[in-house]
Amino acid sequence: MARRYDCSDVVTRKNGLREAASAVRRGDLVVLPTDTVYGIGADAFNTTAVADLLEAKGRGRGVPSPVLVGSPTTLHGLVTDFSERAWELVDAFWPGALTLVAKHQPSLTWDLGETRGTVAVRMPLHPVALELLKDFGPMAVSSANLTGQPPPQNCDGAQDMLGDAVAVYLDGGPTPDTVPSSIVDVTGPVPVLLRAGAVSEEELRKVVPDLETAH
Repeated sequence: MARRYDCSDVVTRKNGLREAASAVRRGDLVVLPTDTVYGIGADAFNTTAVADLLEAKGRGRGVPSPVLVGSPTTLHGLVTDFSERAWELVDAFWPGALTLVAKHQPSLTWDLGETRGTVAVRMPLHPVALELLKDFGPMAVSSANLTGQPPPQNCDGAQDMLGDAVAVYLDGGPTPDTVPSSIVDVTGPVPVLLRAGAVSEEELRKVVPDLETAH
């Protein structure tokens, strides 16, 4: 039976965050608010939990789960060949609605799906999400919807779709943005915009003027 916690109440929020972290540690799924849409999360290093996440969404391994982090310094243990311009994007837009696709450390024992040696990583600008990530560590987090359905902007929408596939729901109220994050590929010599989202192409070009767009 899924448990839901109202994070607008200080005591309930504290209890909910503790229960969510415990759930993730034992391999269960949680739903959490972010600054874009609600996300469904799991331990990024628990292969079974990540598979459960993809199954709950009705998503195949060909669309791997992104990873959310609670601090930019976490990147040092997750990615490799991270360019100076990639760090400039982190400095400018994290925490916030920018996802970066980077080469992951080859030594990492995780299975996020068919990533071809890369990981999509983001630090969200939401206090509930950040508190959970700083307590637990990197989490595989994807939008909390069934594949083909719109990503939810509130906890009700997530719970209606995912039900008891999720152990803990953290209700942070409506998300502040209705647009998903922008995605930039930083695996090559020139950053490439893969998806225009909450951070505009114009804003990105102020930091990386030679930004290319995927065709």
